[in-house]
Order: sequence, then C-alpha cells, then structure tokens
Amino acid sequence: MTTASSTEVAAADARVAVLPVGSFEQHGDHLPLITDTVVACLIAQRLADSYPVLLLPPVTMSCSHEHEQFPGTVSLSPETLIAVIGDIRRSLARSGITALVLVNAHGGNYVLSNIAQEANTVGRNIVVYPGRDDWNLARKAAGMETNSHDDMHGGELETSILLHAEPALVRASFRQADHEAPERPYLHLLGMAGYTASGIIGRPSAATDVKGKAALDALTKAFEDCFTLLTAHLD
Repeated sequence: MTTASSTEVAAADARVAVLPVGSFEQHGDHLPLITDTVVACLIAQRLADSYPVLLLPPVTMSCSHEHEQFPGTVSLSPETLIAVIGDIRRSLARSGITALVLVNAHGGNYVLSNIAQEANTVGRNIVVYPGRDDWNLARKAAGMETNSHDDMHGGELETSILLHAEPALVRASFRQADHEAPERPYLHLLGMAGYTASGIIGRPSAATDVKGKAALDALTKAFEDCFTLLTAHLD
C-alpha cells in the first residue's frame, strides 16, 4: 500500500492514477483470502516504480460470487464495484487526473471491462491491466509449465508470484495442491465448487520464486505500450 504524502504527490504531478483491484476469496489451503489483492498491489507497485503514475490503495473486495461456496469469501455486487470505480474516477478528475489504470488480479471482475469500454467512448480514460495477452506473455517469459485456462486459480502463476514477493503467505501444502479441471462448461451456473473440492484449479506444485519474479518483470515491461497509448492525448 502506498505511503506517499500529499506533498510528494503534488511534487510528482502525475497525470495517470493506478488502482489495484483485488478480491477477498478462497485460494485453497495454501494461499490466503487476500491473494488477489496482494498480486494486484505487487503489480501496481512495480508500475509506480517504473512509470510516472499516482499509486492508489487497493480495492480489497470485488465480484467473487463463483467462490462463495467456500468459507471466507466476501463479494461486492457488480453495481457496487461500478459505483466505487465511478466515485474514484470523479474524485480524481476534480484534482485533474482523468486517466486511470485498473490493475485487476481477479478474473471474475468482468464488469471492469464494461466500465472501460463505456469510459473510453469519450476518450482514452481507462486501461484494465494486465489483460489476457499480458498474462500469457508473462507466463511465457517466466517459463511456466501451464497455460491460463488450465491454471486458472491458485495455481502455478499466483503461487509463483507470492513465493517471490511474499513467501511467508504461502503454505507448504502448495506442493500437494494440484487439481485438474480443464472442462468447465457450467462454471457460472455451478460455481467453482462444481469443479473443485479444494478450491484450486491448476498446478501450484510447479511454482517457483524465480518464475514469480520473471512474471512480474514481464508485466512491468509490457505495460509500456499501454502507458504510451493512454497518455498520448495528454501531451
């Protein structure tokens, strides 16, 4: 979470804000409920270290309804998340910042794409990052054994990132937590519990801290094109 002061923000005079969007949802036995928020914050901090942006504190709950069959999960309605993002945008605009990067680390936040689509009808205002292609490039750069479809939740990618940046949050049970469910045709109907008893779909046993660092490095570098497109109209 950012520790910047008001005077530091004023001196930086950033024209783009970065908002980490996480969740509070089950990630099996080996990862905490705050996993997505931690991942979003790690990526957002990397972007703030590398680009001239205003780093905001995270949204820590979002649309996690597909995980609610598991203890601990707490969700916001899509309408509430839309309202929260809208309020943040309006507040930023009053201080002269109209460009916003939503660093999303929860795949179930489909509504963020709708928010961006609508906002961008009147200019380049919102980027949702990382996108699917960005995650795929990060997996490739890290030499991961799995793909994003088969390793969708609590698997090699998320576990690797936390092993690198927050290893104390990863329990040793990740080595025995693999679960395959490549066919999930009724995920929105049945929820995650329809395809996994543990809450995991993926191969966390393949995770390493080295892969986690490489993935974060790749995501930081890949953001350059997004930043250029988002800020071109601000010059």
